[in-house]
Amino acid sequence: MFHYTMPPCCLILNDRSVHHDVKGHPESEQRVEQIRPFLPGSMTRIPAPLASMDDLLRVHQPEYLSRLEDLCTRCRPGAAASLDSDTYVTSGSWDAACGAAGAAIAAAGQALSGRPAFAVVRPPGHHAGPMYGMGFCLMNNAAIAAAWALLRVARVAIIDWDVHHGNGTQNIFYDSDRVLYCSVHRSRFYPGTGRPEETGTGAGEGFTVNAPLPPGSETDEYREVFERVIIPATELFDPDLIIISAGQDSLADDPLGGMRLRPRDFGTITELVCSIAKKPPALVLEGGYGLSHGEAIGEILGVLDAW
Repeated sequence: MFHYTMPPCCLILNDRSVHHDVKGHPESEQRVEQIRPFLPGSMTRIPAPLASMDDLLRVHQPEYLSRLEDLCTRCRPGAAASLDSDTYVTSGSWDAACGAAGAAIAAAGQALSGRPAFAVVRPPGHHAGPMYGMGFCLMNNAAIAAAWALLRVARVAIIDWDVHHGNGTQNIFYDSDRVLYCSVHRSRFYPGTGRPEETGTGAGEGFTVNAPLPPGSETDEYREVFERVIIPATELFDPDLIIISAGQDSLADDPLGGMRLRPRDFGTITELVCSIAKKPPALVLEGGYGLSHGEAIGEILGVLDAW
């Protein structure tokens, strides 16, 4: 790790997410409401800018974006439509998704300037691919931020610790040697991708690293996979920027995850990533639906603010 004095960590917040909300759905605005008490009042808060169409088109195909925007536009106020069996949109979802993507870009920009940043946003993104949204995700926030960063730096690593494999992120960069995608996730779980033999294709061969763990994995299993797989692969790649797809749905109390991590474990794995980073990381919120999610966010922010 480079030892220098950094500006304090900042938070990028997407106020537009309140308009992408279906009460009772796991991915609702209640997630942010539960996190908010754990966001230190002393941290600088930056409102999320809207991502531009150029930003979105670096990752998503125009046909998909047009279909998504049209579906949102046709929603009546207070109603919702289905993108798939898990994923809804409302009349405000397009702006909410553009705000989440813009927040991820802003976090990457802060990190490149030497300041750790966490985009505490929704809707999440890592399941969204070039031509589809799925799994609660509309646009791939982390991938959009990485594509933006690649206009400014040579190499970006995306480390995804969400309990679900980020199939969309993998798909987007599967043939690229400029993005290292590393994912630790629950094996044989939604969406069914992320096997160790999925390593990339063409120029991207070897730049996708999947480390599935069995259901019920705890601290020791996660620490081992980071120390033996994720951290060495990232250090060898030597990225100019690390973006973390930060999903905390592997907490023991998460209703969707089936893993057994504790909040303080997320501070530990954040420390491991920071230990090999040239610049502070940019974190982008993915999943996390349990009561201890806010506490885990607090542990992550404590590490970022002290580094």
